Amino acid sequence: MSETLFIADLHLHPKQPDTLALFTAFLKGAARDLEKLYILGDLFEVWLGDDDDEPAYQDIIKQLRRLSEAGTAIKVLQGNRDFLLGQGFSERTGCELLPESSVIDVYGTPTLIMHGDTLCTLDAAYQAFRKQVHNPEWQAQILSQPLAQRRMFAKQARQQSQMHTQGSSETIMDVTPEAVVNALHRYGVMNLIHGHTHRPAIHEIDILGEPARRWVVGDWQESGAIVLHCTPQTHQLKRLNSKGLSQI
Repeated sequence: MSETLFIADLHLHPKQPDTLALFTAFLKGAARDLEKLYILGDLFEVWLGDDDDEPAYQDIIKQLRRLSEAGTAIKVLQGNRDFLLGQGFSERTGCELLPESSVIDVYGTPTLIMHGDTLCTLDAAYQAFRKQVHNPEWQAQILSQPLAQRRMFAKQARQQSQMHTQGSSETIMDVTPEAVVNALHRYGVMNLIHGHTHRPAIHEIDILGEPARRWVVGDWQESGAIVLHCTPQTHQLKRLNSKGLSQI
């Protein structure tokens, strides 16, 4: 049976051994049955560049490569934590790195996929930061620095992000309806799948009298690895655990 899975916000990190173990088990097990696996950003809590030698990531890279070679097509978007994922990562893992907003075919349904951070337009401070770190000149400057300096920068940026998140309202941290409608209109589709907000749900939308749908997958810590499982017949949010997929 044809199966496609959408996941996001794993935030893999050496201080999250349970998440690392769950994802490794998934790559060795249930993922082998998939036709396609889409990772919609924030696979890693932090990615310092394709020369990142964090030991906890090396087995993940190997397992992604093995899954790809076994026949599962793996597509990856950059997130707000791993925006420095590049061609080197793609070559080592066999994953295809997609543009930050991509329209794909999900069993006959044109669908926009995104990480989701660009939809949080009320968070002006974050959007300004995002514009800076996606500047090619800024990225080239950061990547030219030794890994030790990049680690220090990442630690400081994480601390500032936590302070910003704690001091921001729930509304600011979520997507804005206008941004969702604008994105669907811009790409000419009526279906959207994203992550980032850590608020898994299915949202029915009315766009000038036409029905649209927004699927949000969850993070792998607080939300409990809520993923979107698609077949030619159904699209369902499910929970991923050590035994595979289960109904919510």
